Amino acid sequence: MPKSREWHLVSRPHGWPKPEDFALRETEVGEPGPGQLLVRNEYVSVDPYMRGRMNAGKSYAAPFELDRPMQGGAVGEIVASNAEGFAPGDHVLHFDGWREYALVNAKSAVKVDPSVAPLSTYLGVLGMTGLTAYAGLLRVAAFKEGDAVFVSGAAGAVGSQVGQIAKLEGASRVIGSAGSDEKVKLLVEEYGFDAAFNYKNGPVAEQLAAAAPDGIDVYFDNVGGEHLEAAIGALNMRGRIAICGLIAQYNDTEPSCGPRNMAKVLQNRLRIEGFLVGDHYDLQPQFVQEVGGWLAEGKLHYRETVVEGIENNLEAFFGLLRGENTGKMIVKL
Repeated sequence: MPKSREWHLVSRPHGWPKPEDFALRETEVGEPGPGQLLVRNEYVSVDPYMRGRMNAGKSYAAPFELDRPMQGGAVGEIVASNAEGFAPGDHVLHFDGWREYALVNAKSAVKVDPSVAPLSTYLGVLGMTGLTAYAGLLRVAAFKEGDAVFVSGAAGAVGSQVGQIAKLEGASRVIGSAGSDEKVKLLVEEYGFDAAFNYKNGPVAEQLAAAAPDGIDVYFDNVGGEHLEAAIGALNMRGRIAICGLIAQYNDTEPSCGPRNMAKVLQNRLRIEGFLVGDHYDLQPQFVQEVGGWLAEGKLHYRETVVEGIENNLEAFFGLLRGENTGKMIVKL
């Protein structure tokens, strides 16, 4: 049986995670038991939500256990199977990432076809991040044709897809914010946003007002903080906010001050709803069919930032938290 390197969390970070909070350890992988698959991971995902799982406190997902392999999305090839319906050579999507080989329960694995789309896309544009964008915009934010949409963290894996889906579904205007002039250019020139701005270049509220003089109807929030306050100020009557992530606050050690303009929520009858992609897996078949079609027709574009080698998993994750990725951050093993 193969040896496998795997990342363990060895201490819970306070504020920004540090390399010494983690350890890359080698282990021997056993034979698959009944209902199990031995999978050689080819691509693993790093995602912002993983920062929350490093804390001990209760969240929407169980905390990572100390001195145990961490988890995350992964796509790999089955090496050995002890489960009906799965054979060596098949490729599967599963959630035992952060390691080279994984013993995976077949019930939690989904077959994917590398001839339909590149394997890495099942972690991004056709995977959890893509479904997050699709469900968050169309169901949670109740997007309708003619809406003006503002997306924060718009050059990321989720945000870039939200903006493009909004355009494909008939948005009147799509505005994005990002953390560099290069990403702003990408949003407008490649992803088709009507306007975009670099939030580091000035107050978000001022830049948003200039980009959306008639206000906005939907805000898709990946960031929180100043962006959320600015969006509340810009939303039209009966505007909707889908809270997907709050990356600006993930590493705070003190509680952040909330938006100071919550009276606007009352005045304009706004709706704010947080959501988790796991609540919307019933949309998966519809999502794959519609988004897969757009991909095949060249109507939807995506970017990936690919880091090579399991030993660089940590650097990929830190880079994600620092906003150094364009599109989905993926580690190729």
